Amino acid sequence: MPTGPLRHVLTILFALGLSALATGAMGWFWLAIGGGPMSIHGWIAMGLGVLGTVGLTWLLMALAFKSHREGWDDQVNNTLDPGREAGRED
Repeated sequence: MPTGPLRHVLTILFALGLSALATGAMGWFWLAIGGGPMSIHGWIAMGLGVLGTVGLTWLLMALAFKSHREGWDDQVNNTLDPGREAGRED
């Protein structure tokens, strides 16, 4: 597996390729169910939607991994949790 900047470039290219594939599949499906041909504006909107979804997913997963790695999940103070018994340590 490549390391360094090449790895990031390959990851971005993979995400873009997956986005293009998903966009093409959705366009084909749209035509298969009898929808009319999409204008260029429809293709642009669908592409931006797919890219936005993939980007948001990527960002949220990165934050979840970062939180786990740095121990933020272990530092939560649950003393005011209404379902927690008083004086009990978990």
